Amino acid sequence: MTEMQHIVLARRPEGAPVAEDFRLETAPLPVPGDGEVLVKLSHFSLDPYMRGRMDDAKSYAAPVPLNGTMEAGGVGEVIASNHPGFAPGDIAFGMFGWASHGCLPGKELRKLDPAHGPVTAALGVLGMPGFTGWAGLMEYGRPKAGETLVVAAATGPVGSMVGQLAKSLGLRVIGIAGGAEKCQMAVETFGFDACLDHRAYDDAKALRAALADACPDGIDIYFENVAGKVLEAVLPLMNVGGRIPLCGMIAWYNAGALGANQGGEVDQLPKLWRTILVKRLHVHGFIITDHFHRFGDFLKQVGPKVAGGDIRFVEDVAVGLENAPAAFMAMLGGGNTGKQIVAL
Repeated sequence: MTEMQHIVLARRPEGAPVAEDFRLETAPLPVPGDGEVLVKLSHFSLDPYMRGRMDDAKSYAAPVPLNGTMEAGGVGEVIASNHPGFAPGDIAFGMFGWASHGCLPGKELRKLDPAHGPVTAALGVLGMPGFTGWAGLMEYGRPKAGETLVVAAATGPVGSMVGQLAKSLGLRVIGIAGGAEKCQMAVETFGFDACLDHRAYDDAKALRAALADACPDGIDIYFENVAGKVLEAVLPLMNVGGRIPLCGMIAWYNAGALGANQGGEVDQLPKLWRTILVKRLHVHGFIITDHFHRFGDFLKQVGPKVAGGDIRFVEDVAVGLENAPAAFMAMLGGGNTGKQIVAL
């Protein structure tokens, strides 16, 4: 084999990404240099943060360059190695991108043991998304038994981790998801106390009324993945001293570099700022790359819970590299059920 395939950013999106923003290309197979490892991927991850990488805007990480490979974490089999820690046949995780193969320094890879469970867990429940839920909840949510937590995107890999951990700590957990099927999954698979289908409510006021019924004692922790209508519904129900770990805002991602308030929307910032002041809220934005020094602690604490079935997970698998753009676009609109993965 002398060639590989990868998907590159063909142009920067204006609003929601479309198929023409991506391009499937063939390239020469990389040859590993000193300390490098060549991997044939079996799966890679699709995550909402990738939408931000498509914009040429200042952020916590550099954008994907035009004609550059789309970014992603992937797992696969080592087929050549110049690093003493990896041998052909080993299974490794690394940031290989939307590609059939990847070549990275061995120091940037993590060896996986298939005997400990499906290697795709390294892309979700025991990877960056699961770690994000654990770190955000424990450090910035500061959960206490008897409190009420609300999490949007409840059946995704971050939201489902947050909800299950909170339940194990004795909290009342309310999910918000898109569709009756996902809400049923949040309750029956992940053990949430209740879940609201945000698509069943025309506006934030209607969703807020339903949330008030589900949270009779108010909301102590809101784990923010979505923003938009859900944030508007939640804020007035927050208790004094409530905590909001700010992880993502997928409802606004397609606004891109133009900002979330384009299109004549009413400016909600004064109302938001006043609520934070009056209710003495603790709002903490966090980027998970700042916390990777705790990844080992996460695996030690959560790994056995996953192996024992105490933490459950669901994967949504799209098959074929060429189908990654369609799966990614559908995911941004809530079309996935569980952790979105591409199988090669």
